[in-house]
Amino acid sequence: MYRIALNLCAAFVVATGISGCITDYGPVTSDEAPVVSTRVASSLQSGDQLKIIVFGEDSLSGIYDISPAGTITMPLVGPIAASGHTTSEVAHALTRAYANGKFLQEPKISVSVVTFRPFFVLGEVLTPGRYQYTSGIDVLGAVATAGGFTYRASRDVVLIRHSGEHVWQEYSLATPVSVEPGDLIRVPERYF
Repeated sequence: MYRIALNLCAAFVVATGISGCITDYGPVTSDEAPVVSTRVASSLQSGDQLKIIVFGEDSLSGIYDISPAGTITMPLVGPIAASGHTTSEVAHALTRAYANGKFLQEPKISVSVVTFRPFFVLGEVLTPGRYQYTSGIDVLGAVATAGGFTYRASRDVVLIRHSGEHVWQEYSLATPVSVEPGDLIRVPERYF
């Protein structure tokens, strides 16, 4: 009898541990102390929109989207890699491309971000959907943008899947958690 009770207890512990690892959205990992990102919106990605100014050349200046391939296509020089780079790195690459192609003498180019790719809020919020990213937004700000928590929402944890990752990361709402462009934020249902 003791052995059966011990086996049932062990099975309960294993089942409880496993049930927290997989959700209907996929696997979830958890950190004891979430790290607040310091690289928010520092590197460009597909879907970001850039304002490029080539001083003295109005026909080359304008708004450019980063393609799904991670490039921007500029007149005369063609595609330039932008995904994974900073705005200053893209400006430097454009300056080199126009100077090396002898299209412009001593080109002066500035690059700035007009809009970042959106973030998405799912789960137990009043209006789940796609929202425009603004610098410095945290998870609670994102939830507020989505209309706030529903009455069923967990107010302890949130799940985030960062752009390019395939695993949901669980974060405590007790500390501020930064949102990055392209993040999927899921507010889970509370159990009690």
